[in-house]
Order: sequence, then C-alpha cells, then structure tokens
Amino acid sequence: MDKQIKLFLEFLEKDKKLSSNTLQSYKRDILQYQEYINKNGFNFLKVDTDELNAYFEYLKSLNKKTSTISRNLATIRSFYQFLLRNKKIKKDPSIGVESPKVEKKAPSILTSKEVELLLEQPKDIDLKGIRDKAMLEFAYATGMRVTEIISLDITDVNIEESYVTCNVGMKKRNIPLGSLSLKALVEYIEKSRPILIKDESNKALFVNINGKRLTRQGFWKIVKYYKDQAHITKEITPHVLRHSFATHLLQNGADLKAIQTMLGHSDISSTQVYMQFQNDNLKDIYKKAHPRA
Repeated sequence: MDKQIKLFLEFLEKDKKLSSNTLQSYKRDILQYQEYINKNGFNFLKVDTDELNAYFEYLKSLNKKTSTISRNLATIRSFYQFLLRNKKIKKDPSIGVESPKVEKKAPSILTSKEVELLLEQPKDIDLKGIRDKAMLEFAYATGMRVTEIISLDITDVNIEESYVTCNVGMKKRNIPLGSLSLKALVEYIEKSRPILIKDESNKALFVNINGKRLTRQGFWKIVKYYKDQAHITKEITPHVLRHSFATHLLQNGADLKAIQTMLGHSDISSTQVYMQFQNDNLKDIYKKAHPRA
C-alpha cells in the first residue's frame, strides 16, 4: 500500500497539479485510511463497500465533522479511481458509498464600509505600513486565496496592463487590479520591498520584515492586527476578504461566470453560494424602488 500511496500522491502533484495545501489534505486522509486498514488487517485491494462504510462510521465515532468525512470519501474515491485506471483493482469499492450531506454555510462577508475602514488602517509612512496597505488592498482587489497571494513572485505582476497572474492550482489565471490596489502595490514595489529584501535573488512579491517570503500565519496576523485597529467586531480572516470581493462584485452587477474565473473555481456551483447575497440586495432595491412594495 505504501508504494501505491506514493504513486497516487505523485500523480496528484504532477498530473493534477494540486496546490501544496490540498495535497497535504489528501496525504493526511489517505494515511489515516491506511492506518485503519493495517489496524484491522484488511487488504486495501480487496476492500468492499461494506468495509468502506464501516470506516466512515468509525470516523463518525471519532466525532469528525460531516465536511471532514465528506472530504475523506473524496480522497479515498480518488485513490481507488487511480488504482482502477492503473489496473490494480477491477472494481471501485467506493462507488456504492454515499457522501454525507454537507450544509453549505453562508460565507462571512464584510460590508463595503467595513472593508473601507479596514483598508484605511495601514499608514504608508514606514516600510511595514506601505507593505501592509498594498497587501490588504491586493487581497480585496483580487479575491485570491492566501496560498496564492504568498506564492506570487514579483514577475507575476504586470503593472503596465494592471493585472496579476496566478500560477497556483490546475489553471493559470489573470486577475485585474483596480486603480487603488495598483497604486498601493507600485508604492510597495518601489519604496518598501527593495529595502525589506536582503537577497536580490528573492523573487517573492510579499515579504516579511526579515526579507523572507511571507507565510500564511504572517498574513493572517496582519489582517487580525488591522481588524483590531479598526474596532471591527466581526471575525476577519484573509478568506473573508475573498468572500467580500466576490459578493460585492455580484451585488454591483458582475457576471457570475466572470467571478468564477477570477476566483479560480473549477465548478460554478462553488461560486453560486454568493447568489444569496445578491438576492438580499435585490430585495432591498425592490423595497426602496417599487411603488407597491
């Protein structure tokens, strides 16, 4: 099983081109499954649907969330599909396993005023302030995931054409940059980044005060710091800025398909979760504008 897991993970990385975080999730899930298989003395190539169902019941007994169990099933299903394609098994045992229903929670979003308040907090009077302003403006302007933002190199930004190229994930995509974001980014690239980086060969777009590529934790701390400075009571993470980006675009008339492309969603159903906020907005407009409302 060790060999097949290794080949499976290599396939996900090289052929599917999954991001590092997604790959780690797959690895965690499949190793947990392997542990269960070994502990119970099963042959992973001869596992049937009942034995797989028993595994998911076992995960439930550990009080795992429905979303975690659903993700585990997706991982194991991918693994057995991989084995099927490579003729290691004749039948995929996961086909008869039903995925638990996961409730899609409404994403947490900020109002336009809250975004404005947050983005006003970093003061471009020192190196850190200039960088932080550029980062927050950039996160809200592009709706990119944290992993995508911290993976960017300076060469991924096209200042003249006002867009950034995201190379993380299965598809490369270009995302426009608004004028305010571009202005803050140019100031950071010209005034702050050259002094922060200690090594000229460092290509990272956003760096920490030690001149190294910024980490997820570093980004999260910066957002939390300015949230506190703005006295915003809502929980704000970099992902909340992504949700707010999508929702505000939709509320202002942007096409759902265009938002899907900018967010990098492979399935439009992932983008449709934002429609509920548009509907709320339409209700407000209707109430204010319709003479019989």
